[in-house]
Amino acid sequence: MYEKCRDILLQEFELIENAAAVQEKIRQAVTERKWTIFEDNMSAMNTIEGKLENLELEREVLFSVHQTLTHQKSFSDNLDDKGRFYALVTLLPENQRNELTSIYRSLKFEAMKLKAANESLFSYINGMKSTLQDFIDLAFIERGGKMYTKDGTHFSHDMRSMVLNQSF
Repeated sequence: MYEKCRDILLQEFELIENAAAVQEKIRQAVTERKWTIFEDNMSAMNTIEGKLENLELEREVLFSVHQTLTHQKSFSDNLDDKGRFYALVTLLPENQRNELTSIYRSLKFEAMKLKAANESLFSYINGMKSTLQDFIDLAFIERGGKMYTKDGTHFSHDMRSMVLNQSF
């Protein structure tokens, strides 16, 4: 049980580190407006996400096996992932417990750093989108009014059909 849990946690930690590196490449691609690099890295991020989902499923199976082996009642109903992890490691010897909890804390810390970096990137993108929309609203006042679909929902302006005169 210990070895399997350790292997899963280490694989997850490695994938989170890889995701952080790919996320940094995505950030650079967005700021430098290199959209092909952005798309390639998004594809790589999707692959990492799929692998992480598979490892999460493996961990859930491991928790279920642990529940069956220890005959714990309402194991999965009363505890979240963190609680189930700690319920599993409490039965291990101290050195194994310390190693697993150390890996687990490092994994959670890296995941929080990745989440913060993603939120920062989304904030940057949303800020740029808002700035661009404000510029277009001011530059093209005639397009400033809101448009609605026949269902009554707000319709965003389609900028693909706009033609700009390059001389003012």
